[in-house]
This record gives sequence, structure tokens and C-alpha cells, in this order.
Amino acid sequence: QVQLLESGGGSVQAGGSLRLSCVASVYDHNYGGDRYYTGWFRQSPGKEREAVAEIWTAGGSAHYADAVKGRFTISIDKDNGKTAKNVVYLQMSSLRPTDSGVYYCAAGRTINFLDPTTYTHWGQGTQVTVSS
Repeated sequence: QVQLLESGGGSVQAGGSLRLSCVASVYDHNYGGDRYYTGWFRQSPGKEREAVAEIWTAGGSAHYADAVKGRFTISIDKDNGKTAKNVVYLQMSSLRPTDSGVYYCAAGRTINFLDPTTYTHWGQGTQVTVSS
């Protein structure tokens, strides 16, 4: 079982910053050793869910969508084996109105970064609203 819980969304003016958090509670042995990817996606009304960033949970290698490169940073605070939980952050800076939407945390073992259907576990999402 893998549970994902997002937090940190809110309203901010253009140019501002927000930090999203995703607490990943992992009780599935197939995800042992943090051998899975954690990604952030976003979706705004009338649009498809789009990839924002992803990170290899065990090793920290990250990828970003072109639209957020240089402005967003994904990182992990690992539990070092003490608990079954990691926290994945998405630090968002220089926010634009086009960054608005519901942001989702997702996890999967074998993924295509840009394809949300390849992620097997999802959180409920957190709303981000950027006003001009």
C-alpha cells in the first residue's frame, strides 16, 4: 500500500513562491528501498493533467517540464529507514498565473515522466492559485 498526502497549496500573487509537500507512506514491499519515482502533476479546468517534475526516490535524480525549469525544484526528505514515510517537496518560485491548478503527487515504479497513466498511486491534490 502506498498513500500520498499533499499540502502547502494556496493563493499567491504572480512572482511569489509556494512550497508543496507530499508525505509518502509506503507499506508495499515492491516499493522497498525507495525504488520508485515520485512525481508532481498539475491540472487546471478544461486541461489535461500535465507533468511538472519527478524524482527517483532512492537516488534523487530529477526531471522537470520545460515550463517550470529554473523556477521549480523537487527534493526529498528521506526517513532514513526509521519510518515508512518520505516527504517530497516542490519548491515553486517566480510563480505565474499559468501555474495555477490542482497539484497532485504521484508514485510509480516504472514511469514515463510525461505520461500520468504510468503512475500507479495518486494523492488527492492541493489547489494553487496565482493571481496577476
